[in-house]
Amino acid sequence: MTTSGISRRGALRMFGIGALGAVGAGVLGACAPSGAGSPSNGGDPKSKDFDFTSWSLNEEAAKPSIEKIIAAWEKAEKSTIRAVSYPYNEYLSQLTLKLGGGETTGAVHLDIAWLAAMAQMGKLVDLGSVAGKGGYTDVALKSGTYDGKQYGLPWNTGSIGVIANSQLLEKAGIKEHPTTVEEFESALRELKGLGGGIVPYAAATKVAQLKDIFPWMQTFGCAMLDGEKVTIGDDASVDAVTWYKKLHDEKLIAADVDRFDARALFGQGKAAFYDDAIIGKGVTSAQSKDKTLADAMQPMERPVLKAGDTPQALLWGGVIAIVKGKGQDAATEFALHTTTDRATTSEYFAARALPPSTTAGLAAPEVAKDTFTTEWTRKITSTATGSPFWQFAQNAQIEEAVAKQVQAVLVGKSKPKDAMKQAGEEAAALIKR
Repeated sequence: MTTSGISRRGALRMFGIGALGAVGAGVLGACAPSGAGSPSNGGDPKSKDFDFTSWSLNEEAAKPSIEKIIAAWEKAEKSTIRAVSYPYNEYLSQLTLKLGGGETTGAVHLDIAWLAAMAQMGKLVDLGSVAGKGGYTDVALKSGTYDGKQYGLPWNTGSIGVIANSQLLEKAGIKEHPTTVEEFESALRELKGLGGGIVPYAAATKVAQLKDIFPWMQTFGCAMLDGEKVTIGDDASVDAVTWYKKLHDEKLIAADVDRFDARALFGQGKAAFYDDAIIGKGVTSAQSKDKTLADAMQPMERPVLKAGDTPQALLWGGVIAIVKGKGQDAATEFALHTTTDRATTSEYFAARALPPSTTAGLAAPEVAKDTFTTEWTRKITSTATGSPFWQFAQNAQIEEAVAKQVQAVLVGKSKPKDAMKQAGEEAAALIKR
């Protein structure tokens, strides 16, 4: 394995692809990385040597596990993989620039929220014929599709859902997880009655994380997008935000909370519910002084408006996409192996607690014995869906526009109906850009 040295250039360069908007807010301040590399749209597709680009190679906790996968592949296939990495917060802007300039080849690790923006650049391989060999779960396969084509092989498939603290629920006399919004409200009031500074539900209330309102909007019946029409502003979205405001006013949720605050509150035993990705158990319990917390953390289906409704959750995870050009065939086989080989996925799970994307991988004893993961997959990921706004280059701006309007409601600067009307109009205008 060879690792490229990545530095930062002093100025952005336009590549004539119209994709800079895909990076969302902040891209105009990003710089393109330098570093050697062959043009991605030339070279021999049959070459055994290729690049593998991943933000995880820039992370101390993740890097050793991925380097081990790469080293094993290089030894078995007698090939050389050049590892490329950028920090997560800069990754999409850097990758967009590199891919647009023809400087990225081989396999590329993508957050599923970025897949559409990358696919729209026209430089990724359609992996439909390969994906059928993998034994991926249905929900995992969907995470790698855009516009009816399979552009990504799912590596790790999870979701963002609700985590409950069974210790606090027991103290409040709550014997079962609430399954409806009405039951959830009642549970929150019982928890508030415990006193001691308890925040019953550490829901997101800061703009940076207020996109967490989307699954609640869907719970109340708002599709958010119907074809090309933004539906935020309909009665269902207004009802959802009105309900959220009620929780805020009754101090069942707290002001100025983001994911980090929620984890801290939960870790201190001051919150009974909060929203997080499946990795939240490991992150939050590791930060907590309470060494029994991990055993008390339980995945909970998001309450529904009425019995029989489908619980809502946001799909979360990563895929491996393949760039057309040099080494694409070998990179495709590497991606298939990395995401489906049972020994590889089990070892990766043991190191990082990221659930595999295949039926066989999830059934492996090393994974199946982790009850939190298996319950999360069954209760939450099984019905999770991607955001309908991921397909648009302006996704980040849309999320921020809606979040600002929701926060305006929470602080009393706007009425739910007016705010959602404004949010819907702003989202529609952003899509038309």
